[in-house]
Amino acid sequence: MRTKWKGSIRGCLAAIFLIAAAIGLLSGCTGTGGNKAAAVSLGEISTNIEQAADLKELKKGDQKKLQKLYNIEPDAVEGFILYTSTSNVRADELAVIKLKDPQQTKRVRENIEQRIAAQKIKFKDYRPNEFFLVENHVLKTKGPFVFFAVSKEAEQMEKAFDASF
Repeated sequence: MRTKWKGSIRGCLAAIFLIAAAIGLLSGCTGTGGNKAAAVSLGEISTNIEQAADLKELKKGDQKKLQKLYNIEPDAVEGFILYTSTSNVRADELAVIKLKDPQQTKRVRENIEQRIAAQKIKFKDYRPNEFFLVENHVLKTKGPFVFFAVSKEAEQMEKAFDASF
């Protein structure tokens, strides 16, 4: 009878040990990967984009310009990078917006899509080369960030943005 008791205790201990090990391994997989996007700074992203693309032909925008172009309330934004063309006959734009609440990204995307639609109408018959750039824009989100680029170098800007994470 003693052997049966020892055998069942060993089996239970082995099962408990295996369950504990599995829980430990699985909890290690959850890490902080979800917060990695929030940990990235706008400075890092800006530096990466400036190294990847030529922004000399663009001017830096302020909070008023951000609100005017994309209808984004200042209190929803934690920080942003905004570059626009120096001329209204060019479509070049770059915006990286870090939102205080990542759940606002859908609304901000919709606002930017309205801007894209307006730019398409503006350039369609007037400036076909600029219309092509607007058509081939990049708009994406990553965590609390919204990235938008209209440029010949939009692909390089996108790669630099992605590399920041």
